[in-house]
Amino acid sequence: MAAVSTVEHVVLFKIRESTDQSKIDAMMSGLRSLVSLDVVSHLTAGPILRHRSSAASASGFTHLLHSRYRSKEDLATYSAHPAHMAVVMELGLPISDDVMAVDWVVDLDGPVVPPPGSAMRLTLAKPKEGATAELMETLSKVKASSPAAVTQVSFGENFSPARAKGHGVGLLAFFSSLEELDAMDARQKDLVDSVKEKVRPLLESFIVLDFVVPPPDDASL
Repeated sequence: MAAVSTVEHVVLFKIRESTDQSKIDAMMSGLRSLVSLDVVSHLTAGPILRHRSSAASASGFTHLLHSRYRSKEDLATYSAHPAHMAVVMELGLPISDDVMAVDWVVDLDGPVVPPPGSAMRLTLAKPKEGATAELMETLSKVKASSPAAVTQVSFGENFSPARAKGHGVGLLAFFSSLEELDAMDARQKDLVDSVKEKVRPLLESFIVLDFVVPPPDDASL
């Protein structure tokens, strides 16, 4: 399958602890409904499964939206669309203590729409000053040697700094299931540790968390 130029859009939400579950469900349903917009190639949203780094735990983010677009122009159209603005202003912001967003462009190999039940590990990195190019080169080498359990890798430099809180690089690694992700962590511990050793000297900090793509029944209205 030929690589497809794709814009990745990841948003993290920190929902207020006192929020009634019905309001959280309404927000998630509203976000998922935006997949019907013509400019959206893929969109999923739901609770974060677990935090995998100290910075992720400290941030307290509780929910995630991941979507994909054919171009930066399509992402801009989505962002300004009245349906999107209504969900954000009426359902999202009133119950959110914090929001962070990161965007990047990637030549995506594999399906644009991850299958339901796929597990996703998200890493958002703050490179040290002057280290972004070296980090990108290192991630390219890591991608080339990814274990078989990884079905898709996407990474790139963030092009929307306003809401990224200094996170300059985003990385997504997909697995066919949560069991496959957990098995890789167990079986490939030496490899995982080796990757961490290569990239940590280049970073000020990093958020790592896991998310499972909801099944269609949960993602449809």
